[in-house]
Amino acid sequence: MVQFLKLNQSLMISDNLKQVKSRIDSVQASQKVELIAVSKTRSPSEIQEAVEAGQVHFGENYLQESIEKINFFKGSGLTWHFIGPIQSNKTSSIADNFDWVHSVDRIKIAKRLSEQRNPALGALKILIQVNVDKEETKSGVNIEKVGELVEEIEKLPNLSLRGFMTIPKPENSQNSFAEMKHLISKYPNLDSLSMGMSSDLEIAIENGANLVRVGTDIFGQRSYN
Repeated sequence: MVQFLKLNQSLMISDNLKQVKSRIDSVQASQKVELIAVSKTRSPSEIQEAVEAGQVHFGENYLQESIEKINFFKGSGLTWHFIGPIQSNKTSSIADNFDWVHSVDRIKIAKRLSEQRNPALGALKILIQVNVDKEETKSGVNIEKVGELVEEIEKLPNLSLRGFMTIPKPENSQNSFAEMKHLISKYPNLDSLSMGMSSDLEIAIENGANLVRVGTDIFGQRSYN
């Protein structure tokens, strides 16, 4: 029975990945789109099933949990993205363990990541989180202040500013994604837009997203018990 359940889980994750990738391909975007499997709360065995199905990029929100998984898969050639809110006392571990950080929204955090990144690891790839709809409950810099933050981060060593991340209001995603597409067009040296999840990835890709973050549609419903 246990083997049957494991096989069933493996097939589910593999099939789900195929379906999500098919949705991405259906947009026929001019840009290459990278799928990030959001693996927060997921077990190493679930991640392994995704890896065996060809998945390379994984997104994590919770630092302690993610470090355990990164260490478990060390040497496997996976790319790890930190996509959650960043507390100042967590920057050292993030700088040491991740390849990408999607949620930088203030210079204090960027400076700490810069200072704490081991140069031997290569530059840490950074995205500025933009609060495109100016929601009080969400992290992110207001779009009017992005230019100032871009200038400051680009001066820092050990970081490579690549673009922007946003999580819009669901009911306003079309307009918000279009606004982000316009924003990154002002910065020809930036090449990455992280936006779009299970419910709106097609609209995001149509507006230039090349990093999409999908969790439940790959791994199934989460259990937080």
